[in-house]
Amino acid sequence: MTDDQTTELKTTPLDALHRRLGAKMVPFAGYDMPVQYETGIIAEHNHTRDQASLFDVSHMGQAHLSGDDAVAALETLVPGDIQALTEGKIRYTALTNSAGGIMDDLMVTHGGDHLFLVVNAGNKDADFAHIRDHIGDRTELNILEGRALVALQGPKAAEVLSRLAPDAGSMSFMTAETLNIGGADCFVTRSGYSGEDGYEISIPGEAAEDVTTSLLDEDEVLPAGLGARDSLRLEAGLCLHGNDIDATTTPIEASLIWTISKRRRAEGGFPGAAVIQDQIANGAPRKLVGILPEGRAPARAHTEITDADGASVGEITSGGFGPSVGGPVAMGYVRTDLAKADTPLNLIVRGKALPAKVIKLPFVPHSYYSG
Repeated sequence: MTDDQTTELKTTPLDALHRRLGAKMVPFAGYDMPVQYETGIIAEHNHTRDQASLFDVSHMGQAHLSGDDAVAALETLVPGDIQALTEGKIRYTALTNSAGGIMDDLMVTHGGDHLFLVVNAGNKDADFAHIRDHIGDRTELNILEGRALVALQGPKAAEVLSRLAPDAGSMSFMTAETLNIGGADCFVTRSGYSGEDGYEISIPGEAAEDVTTSLLDEDEVLPAGLGARDSLRLEAGLCLHGNDIDATTTPIEASLIWTISKRRRAEGGFPGAAVIQDQIANGAPRKLVGILPEGRAPARAHTEITDADGASVGEITSGGFGPSVGGPVAMGYVRTDLAKADTPLNLIVRGKALPAKVIKLPFVPHSYYSG
């Protein structure tokens, strides 16, 4: 029995709405969350790729980090270039440990007089404690309890949101603005984790259902759950903490070197900097890669990967059916010498070696708004 089953599950401000919409609810990161609605995961996935879907991600942690020294203080915990952020801009980065491992990945937005942080649901208590323990004397962390967070994702997202908040359409990718939606001031970022264009909308708790309903009332928008969110991000080659990245994987191993600027690579000053700098200079022993299995059998997380001679060379971290690809897709770690595209591999599924090959990520091209 899981911890989610033995402890009382938390709910998001949209819980009652999910149930009215016929959602199938499951335990996830301590919350009762919708995994799918009546149309099913594949239909929700395809609708997101074709039009727009609305996901409840209110279980994630939202907080403001403030103080005159907040930027420099946060840089002692993450390898991302926070100093280079200007107001309204967003950075994807990670909290690292002394071994260079990824304690969590997070989004940091320059909100003017504060930094707006969004961290993963399963790690948020530990993340916020870590931040307070290490830089609490230099900053003030205000956890935004009770706020909702929804992700409007898909090629029709901008058209839809612009009807309710006209300035949304002119926002650039990875920027943020406060927009009034249905009478509520919402903090909106043009971002998401589906590979599609879209927005994440932080809503005051008391207005959450009204704002969400107004979005769902638009003809192009349908609700979608965790199942489609996972298949979309896998096809987009986006890491899931706890699967593809964790406290034992470094940003270099995870092919996230692009998140570390030239200045931060040179200066260091974050946990695990020596390990990460060494891997940048000399290479990492393993790399996260896309893996395309042959045939129809999916390779799930923890599936063993072998080379052509049958030697174990790694493990699948995420895998399943890719509706847009029309077949199985996976990500996993392999020895760095086997990380080149088209390298043949075998996946040990139910005791059988099934052929596969390394493929350059993403499986489905990103469709982020470029302005």
